[in-house]
Parts: sequence; structure tokens; C-alpha cells
Amino acid sequence: MPSPDSTHDDLASAAERETFAPVTSVRAVNALRTAILDGQFIPGERLTQERLADFIGSSRVPVREALKTLSTEGLITLVEHTGAWVTALSREECTEVYRVRERIEPLLLEASMLHLTDEDVHMLDDMRRDIDAEPDLNQVVIKDRAFHFMTYSRGGGTFLRETVQRLWNTTQFYRRRFIEQQSNPGRDMISHEHTLLLDAIRRRDVHSASQLLELHIRRTRLALQVADDIFEA
Repeated sequence: MPSPDSTHDDLASAAERETFAPVTSVRAVNALRTAILDGQFIPGERLTQERLADFIGSSRVPVREALKTLSTEGLITLVEHTGAWVTALSREECTEVYRVRERIEPLLLEASMLHLTDEDVHMLDDMRRDIDAEPDLNQVVIKDRAFHFMTYSRGGGTFLRETVQRLWNTTQFYRRRFIEQQSNPGRDMISHEHTLLLDAIRRRDVHSASQLLELHIRRTRLALQVADDIFEA
């Protein structure tokens, strides 16, 4: 049986290897995905491999592979022989994405909610309260996404889940801008809608939960349709 000192040394060595390990394509994907979703790179911004390699502290090889992956996720638009850009949507494209979300996210919720455990529901209630108490709007966006993805976590096939994730990815910037522009009554409405949705989930009322989610997504779509300052002319 290894001594406590040898175990500690093994853990320290592992930590040191992690600290100085080269950046793999997986780590590059995670770092760049987080940066885009957090708004550090904005829609329409050109991303060179050299710049991204400096950003994450790697060579260009993992960056090149990461860009391919992020392209399949909808976060990056690759143009052959030209370069990579953060995916940007026009007002019309954003509206179309939200219309699709209105249709398919209730399907994913329906597939998931009957399999959510009491512990899941308790966690969702904690997440809802955490969103309401969060003063940092960027954290509100992150926690709102986590809340909804938690409601979807127990159902649906891989294709449906990945499709929903891709649609969220392409609209993350616009959803952030929408939340940033919300007054206190607007934040209160989001909170109220989350409460109603969670109550329906707790009752296992699939029909009500599906309708509430559709209306929740639609309200954002309608607000974005008239938000002239969010979309470039």
C-alpha cells in the first residue's frame, strides 16, 4: 500500500504534468468555445490561427482542429482559403433559428421531463433561485443556459440534443444582448416564466410545460425582431 507521502508526490507530479502539458485539440475546443459563448469574441469577428494560438497558449495545430469542431457546432464559420469568423446572424436568420427552437425544444423537454428525478427538480429550483439572485448579467446568461439544458438532460436522442445545442450556440450573443437590455420588470418576467415552467415540470404536466417553454422562447424572438441596435444594418 503506498504511503501518504508517495500518494501526495504522485498527485503533485500529475498536477505538474497537467500544468505544463501541451494544449490538445480538446482543450483548445473547450477554451475557444467558452470564449465565444462568453462574448470575448463577437459575431462577425475574424479569428486567425495565430491570434487564437496566442490566446490559448498553444501551437496552431490544435487551433486548426478546434476550428473545425466549432464550425460543426455552429460557433465558427469557415470560408475555404479565406479564414474563420465567429458566426453572425442577420435579424431574419435569428428569427428563423428562434422559430425552429420554438418547435423542437418542447420536444426535447417532453422527452426529458418524465425522467427527471426529484433530486433533479430540487437542483433546478436552486438554479432558478441562483439566476434570480445573480447581479452579473454574463453569469445570468451562463446560468440560464445551464438551467434549460438541465431540464433537457434526461431525454432525447443525440441528434436532437446536438441540434438544440447548435441553435443555442448560434444565438448566444443575441440572447446575451437581449438580457443586457432587460429592465427590472424584464428580469422579473424571465424569473416568472422560469417559475411557471418549473412548477409544470414538478407536476409532470407535459402539456403545460411544453406550452410554457414555447411561449418563453417566442417572447425572446419577438423582442429581438424589433431590437434594431442588436443587428448590424
